[in-house]
Amino acid sequence: MTSLFKTYIIPFLVVLHFSFAYSQDLSQKEIDAIKNKIAFDINFAQKNINNNEYYKAQDDLDQALELAKQINDNKSIGLIYSKIGKLNYILEDPEEAIKVLVKAIEKQRFSKDNINIAETYKTLGLVYLNYKKEYNSAIDYFNSAITIFDDKDLHAYEAETIMYKADAYTALKSYTIAEELYEEVISISKRYQNNKVLSSTYIKLANVKAALDKLEEADSLANLGFQIAEKNNFKHILNLGFKIKSQIKEEAGEFQSANYLLKQHLALNDSLLKAKRFYLAPEKRLTFMFDNHIDYQKEREANLEKEVSSSWLEKLTTILSIALITILSLLTLSLYKNNNIRLKSNNILHKKNAELTIAMEKAELATKTKANFLSTVTHELRTPLYAVTGLTNMLLEENPKPEQVQHLKSLKFSGDYLLTFINDILQINKIEANKVDIEPEVFNLKKKVENVISALNNSALDNNITIHFEYDRELPENFDADQLKISQILINLIGNSIKFTKDGDIWIRIIKQKEAGDNLEVRFEVEDNGIGISKEKQQNMFESFSQGSIQINRKYGGTGLGLSIVKGLIDILKGKIYLKSELGKGTTFFFELPMKKSHQEIKVSKTNFFKDVDEIELSNIKILVVEDNKINQMITKKILNKMKLYCDVVDNGEEAVDMVKINNYDVVLMDIHMPGISGMEATRIIRTFDKELTIFALTAVTIEDKMQEFEDAGFTDIIPKPFKQEDFERKLFNALMITDKKSS
Repeated sequence: MTSLFKTYIIPFLVVLHFSFAYSQDLSQKEIDAIKNKIAFDINFAQKNINNNEYYKAQDDLDQALELAKQINDNKSIGLIYSKIGKLNYILEDPEEAIKVLVKAIEKQRFSKDNINIAETYKTLGLVYLNYKKEYNSAIDYFNSAITIFDDKDLHAYEAETIMYKADAYTALKSYTIAEELYEEVISISKRYQNNKVLSSTYIKLANVKAALDKLEEADSLANLGFQIAEKNNFKHILNLGFKIKSQIKEEAGEFQSANYLLKQHLALNDSLLKAKRFYLAPEKRLTFMFDNHIDYQKEREANLEKEVSSSWLEKLTTILSIALITILSLLTLSLYKNNNIRLKSNNILHKKNAELTIAMEKAELATKTKANFLSTVTHELRTPLYAVTGLTNMLLEENPKPEQVQHLKSLKFSGDYLLTFINDILQINKIEANKVDIEPEVFNLKKKVENVISALNNSALDNNITIHFEYDRELPENFDADQLKISQILINLIGNSIKFTKDGDIWIRIIKQKEAGDNLEVRFEVEDNGIGISKEKQQNMFESFSQGSIQINRKYGGTGLGLSIVKGLIDILKGKIYLKSELGKGTTFFFELPMKKSHQEIKVSKTNFFKDVDEIELSNIKILVVEDNKINQMITKKILNKMKLYCDVVDNGEEAVDMVKINNYDVVLMDIHMPGISGMEATRIIRTFDKELTIFALTAVTIEDKMQEFEDAGFTDIIPKPFKQEDFERKLFNALMITDKKSS
């Protein structure tokens, strides 16, 4: 075997090496020429498929595949595999079709050929639908294709795939789902004037209607589909139409008509089968191979004439080459069985890989659907919350009756709690989607923790809790870090301790762990002597919606999101968190964060906003509020009036554009979701004639997901609803003062 390897295989590998080097050395012009030839072969193959010349098409595709592999053109290889798979489907070879189509998916995913991969998914779905009879697998593949077609706005292609998906549900006898899908296909097909899909869908929907005992509708739909098919000479659809119409007539008790239609179906079906057998017959393949053989023989005879006139050296070279090829052929045959086993294993792996790919895409689709759902729900909740919190704050500031104050405070607490819950859901969603960025700034850590404790102290006093704070003397106070996230972590952990402690103590400790220049590792501890957590529950404490038990949830309240948010934020800050707890004795949370010491001096300054602005100057400021909700209009107007600012109010985008054209406004507060044109569209229109106007998006949408859209539309900034009074005043003040300076 060793001598055989040295004598024959090494020279063969050398030949392979030089042939590969040759392909590497091709010029761009030669590569372009090969690509053109590949495209030509693919188009010619498609024409042959359309003309039922399947074996010619197969030859064209084989040639194109060889050329594509020569220049390592993955996109073309994927497309050719996809077409070969479709051809195998037509030639009634489902196993070979699946094997080739899975190869196509691998190449198309690698080359990111999304449009053609959708076609491949559709063909795979057809194989599983019509040959394997695995209808759920077929639906999965059709769903993958539909998702891509929809994403790329290829709705004309999408219609046919939805029709096949409906066919699968019909086969599963899920007639109601199939009915809805077929009706969707009819709508799309009419829009894009796809008569073939439209006629086929009418007839298939008629079949479903008949199964649902809606015989009159079924008959009408079958006639519609039949008329379109007859007009366009769609023979296969006419064949199906005869069959379905016969079944409907039989169900209606019209046996004579049913019998006549059945005979028509059998006659046409027989004709179509004969035509198909003719094109797929072995004789047809032999004729094609014989024609090719004649061409080959002529070429061989011409070569023999050249060989006769060639020198003895060339003959010797030819003989040696044949001998080498013969030996290599024998060696190849000896490896055939092993390769067969390997191919079978590879096919199983390819199939599993394709199934995993589909599962991954389904998971991605589910995640995207969840994110869109959360965005919609939170928007719908934030809008009425704006009214609740706004009206409550106004009533509390307007000297309510003493007996009303407690009710209003309860209402305010409920509104704030609901807003906190919504924000928690959004925070979890952002953490899971990796959309949370670190925003460092210089701040005083000791004062920040003291402020958090001060904010939570009233809640602690309500539970008769004393909070103790210890700050390591060796730890610097000023840091350059994300103070907002650190505050969120501490608020959640301390709030958690307050909730589960009665008549006890909470200790907050900040300790220096390690120091290397300006880089430190800081340890935070939040300890309480509350109810504690059992060993079993400690395992899941950092998961979303996890709490000690249903009884604890009912007694102490809460959403079960706090610790999940804490874990997510600490991971983002590249820290670690630990938990130590014992039932009845209390709980301690430890977390360690890498932080950078700051030498920068922190300046604390307070802006009085509109207090020091002259009333005459304020009266000259013109603000336009664009808001369709009457309650929100009233609240925004009152908030502005309280700041001694006055405004015009309109309730749709068209009026907003007209008002901006005829008035010289300083600021526009624009809602997003309104009847007619949206706030986005209104802002785009305004920007066509006024580039400088300050336009705030006063909106309840999740701004992190839509930030780019707001910027593209031309908004100056965003004020999310429900907003904090101080934030609203600051943004408005800054905008108006800048506008005032520009005008002066």
